[in-house]
Amino acid sequence: MRSALPTELRTRIEALGLRDRHRLTHKLRGKHDPAQLAEEVAKAEQKLAARQAAVPKISYPEELPVSQRREDLLEAIRDNQVVVIAGETGSGKTTQIPKLCLELGRGVKGTIGHTQPRRIAARAVAERIASELNTEVGQAVGYVVRFTDRVSDTSLIKLMTDGILLAEIQKDRLLRNYDTIIIDEAHERSLNVDFLLGYLKQLLPKRPDLKVIITSATIDPQRFADYFDGAPVVEVSGRSYPVEIRYRPIVDPDSPDEDRDQTSAIVDAVHELRREPFGDVLIFLSGEREIRDTADALSAEKLNDTEILPLYARLSAAEQHRVFASHPGRRIVLATNVAETSLTVPGIRYVIDAGTARISRYSQRTKVQLLPIEPISQASAKQRAGRCGRTSNGICIRLYSQADHDSRPEFTDPEILRTNLASVILQMAMLELGAVERFGFLDPPDARQIADGVALLVELGALEPSTKRSLTPLGRKIAQLPVDPRLARMILEAERRGCLRDVLVVAAALSIQDPRERPAEKQQAADQQHARFADPSSDFLAYLNLWRYLREQQQSLSGNQFRRMCKAEFLNYLRIREWQDLVAQLRQLVKGMGVRIGDADVETDQIHRSLLAGLLSHVGMRDPARRDYLGARGARFAIFPGSALFGKPPSFVMAAELVETSRLWARGNAGIQPEWAEELAGHLVKRSYSEPHWERRRGAVVALERVTLFGVPLVVGRRVGYATIDPALSRELFIRHALVEGDWHTRHRFLTANQALLAELQDLENRARRRDLLVDDETVFAFYDKRIPESVVSARHFDAWWKKARHATPNLLTLTPDELIRAGAGQVSAEQFPDRWTFGEFTADLAYRFDPGTADDGLTVRIPLPALTAATGAGPDWQVPGRRAELVTALLRTLPKQLRRTVVPIPDTAAALVADLGDDLGTHPLTAVLTAALRRRGIEVPADAWQPDQLPDYLRPTYQVLGTDGSV
Repeated sequence: MRSALPTELRTRIEALGLRDRHRLTHKLRGKHDPAQLAEEVAKAEQKLAARQAAVPKISYPEELPVSQRREDLLEAIRDNQVVVIAGETGSGKTTQIPKLCLELGRGVKGTIGHTQPRRIAARAVAERIASELNTEVGQAVGYVVRFTDRVSDTSLIKLMTDGILLAEIQKDRLLRNYDTIIIDEAHERSLNVDFLLGYLKQLLPKRPDLKVIITSATIDPQRFADYFDGAPVVEVSGRSYPVEIRYRPIVDPDSPDEDRDQTSAIVDAVHELRREPFGDVLIFLSGEREIRDTADALSAEKLNDTEILPLYARLSAAEQHRVFASHPGRRIVLATNVAETSLTVPGIRYVIDAGTARISRYSQRTKVQLLPIEPISQASAKQRAGRCGRTSNGICIRLYSQADHDSRPEFTDPEILRTNLASVILQMAMLELGAVERFGFLDPPDARQIADGVALLVELGALEPSTKRSLTPLGRKIAQLPVDPRLARMILEAERRGCLRDVLVVAAALSIQDPRERPAEKQQAADQQHARFADPSSDFLAYLNLWRYLREQQQSLSGNQFRRMCKAEFLNYLRIREWQDLVAQLRQLVKGMGVRIGDADVETDQIHRSLLAGLLSHVGMRDPARRDYLGARGARFAIFPGSALFGKPPSFVMAAELVETSRLWARGNAGIQPEWAEELAGHLVKRSYSEPHWERRRGAVVALERVTLFGVPLVVGRRVGYATIDPALSRELFIRHALVEGDWHTRHRFLTANQALLAELQDLENRARRRDLLVDDETVFAFYDKRIPESVVSARHFDAWWKKARHATPNLLTLTPDELIRAGAGQVSAEQFPDRWTFGEFTADLAYRFDPGTADDGLTVRIPLPALTAATGAGPDWQVPGRRAELVTALLRTLPKQLRRTVVPIPDTAAALVADLGDDLGTHPLTAVLTAALRRRGIEVPADAWQPDQLPDYLRPTYQVLGTDGSV
């Protein structure tokens, strides 16, 4: 019986759901207790039975085109692993295809995963399918959006955003939770959809049991079929009635109205449609601000029996549901492109198309993600017009000309071609899917976009700065947080600095639209209300001030009172609720990662340092001359006028975002210290050094350091030790300045002795007025260079080495005269150049200097003041013996020309005269003695012919009279 048990279990396990089958098959292969394994199998069977029992009764609305193609669709899904279903919005493909999969038995052993591009659509579709199956959301049909999970163990169909499915791949690489994946609205070509398609294409050979269904509007569905190796395409025509297209440009060239703007054009179009048969109107606008402005303008028209409803993604579920509810009278729905494909708004008979949308684009120049308002493509225009031909003939008024329409691109660029790829690259690195360039995207991204995505992740410290692009430990943590990589980096840095509580609040605020409203007609009143929360040094602290204020108000006010307070103080209640929910969800998320949030108050510097970790490429240095900021990679930006820092801009700033409109504006700013950026961006900064030089006080070589971050100077002219930067040059400068030149405050005996010897030999050069006696500095440098190890690069290093080396070889660094005097330089004797001159009982010191142009060049006689009266006679005017022949030669050259002819050759005559001088040197003037000596040779030189004032300065002694204290 024991041996038969595993065989029985194997059969039972094969009949289980996908994940349980995999888990228990793995256990069956191991050494597990059969009884315990059987118990687990029984529990899995019970769970499977509960899922089978949860399958509801399925019916299809007969009026939907999908219902009419039911048999064809069932056959295609049953017989193929991948099916492409193309149909106009309103054909029923989004709500009915999951039911077709249920009819085929899918969704029991594995969930039917159904992705939507937007949260609003995931919720709305889940509620619609649940309603048609007569079940509650969270039972047979559930949905998961960011931080909201309405799925149970018996949920057979799971609606979710494509980002949720993307995140699940990290934990479920083979997607074993699913037996069917439906990728809805694939024609929108969002970044997540393109990534999912590429991943599923790789996964399908490993999961032959997995079905993939791709739904698309009738926009090039064959492209998807070809991508999946010829998958069948099933066309489902939508319920379509004729739609009349009317072109009403905002400014009509035939009758230009200078005062007409978009809002005026919409009001005119509404009035035009009111003359048509009764029906609801759907107006497509580019954003929430345009929706608010248009709603105000239409309300001012006081249209009878008309309800005006906004529809955009940030509205609460209850607000969004209003457009689906039955209603009396006419309804005008003001929507963003969320209503273009994701949702079918019932009862729409007329469409007004402003022709624009906010389309996210990545600026290659500024490395900034932009949200410019752009003209929509022809395909999007067709989708919008098709919204009014579902139940009857419709009319679409386009607020642009037909020529404008025909000149527009046929399709909207896929998001992967116009976005920063950091999140995709991060996920791919986490999943070890290889390089982005080699991943099988439907449209491969541009190499420059890939490079920018990699650069951002390197900036955040998530990727190693190498060609391998491997994840760092920090990068793995960033990938676990389902938020923008920049925000994830802030959160992780805040954990390290102990300020996570506050940074979570700021990070959540940066993820949503600003909850502070500023209506055009009440800007001053709104600014006064919001000024209470402003901080002059930081826009981020304003979020914290507002957060604390809201918490205090909620504790003292009822729900309705709080809502009224928000409206009165120009605060958007729905965004505040979204903000609070997001903070709570982030708290729950980080706690699940084992992160401690903490409640203690922290210094604001720590908060800003944490935020800066995610904003390193949004740093700028103020340029006072141009009154703007130098930002990363040469970009120049200005602080947005709504910022608290606009009036007193700091020297360095970080910005939450850089938005390019009329110019590049920095929104959400705070002043920073450049050293913060240097610390956080140690892997990014570039350091350059200039003017390396020896510093006697530090006993080391220092240089001026310049530190830049993406071209923004953080440090300029900082003095830093140069030894670790260029050891070879530091060693050379140390030897030259400290040892050769003696520019070093130290007590090493060898250096004192060497300097004394050098001074002595230099004095001989001064006496002889020669510069060829001593060897040059290069020879002395070579002496030290040969004996000192390469590791000695500063005074500190030398002292550590010499402390040991001097005991082994005490005279290793001691110079000798033979090493300093050039070979063949000859000798300079003390007799020729004496140190003293005697005046009777007194002696004067003699000093020598060889420095032409200075006042004391040549011989200096230093006479003590008491000996001044005794210093009589010619004395030093005769010069010292070693200079006397040169002196006589110079005197002979001062004679008039006719006399000079009698003493040529002058050098020989001078030598003979010096040899004839008697013993009474210095007792008579030299010129008188020379006159007598020449007379003896038959040459008569008048006394006034000598011109000693024409002698070179160095041959005429300088006299210094010294006081008793030695002063001159």
